[in-house]
Amino acid sequence: MPPYLLLSLILGGIYGTIFHLWRGKSVKDLVIYLITGIIGFIIGQALGNLLGLRIFLIGPLHIIEATVISWISLFVAQWLKI
Repeated sequence: MPPYLLLSLILGGIYGTIFHLWRGKSVKDLVIYLITGIIGFIIGQALGNLLGLRIFLIGPLHIIEATVISWISLFVAQWLKI
């Protein structure tokens, strides 16, 4: 597994866990926020690649773009009350 892929999974999972500690109530919420954080991070990474943005990179990983999209997806998931 490439290191940047592992870092993506870890950061997306950390964002989901932090969001759950802040806004979650049950174990079901934790699972939803973990998955949403990781998927949002991957979408943000893809969007950063697609747009060619070079704000802050760690290797090929677009940290800023992926973090912003991950947090937006977490707020949307909480708003939709999945």
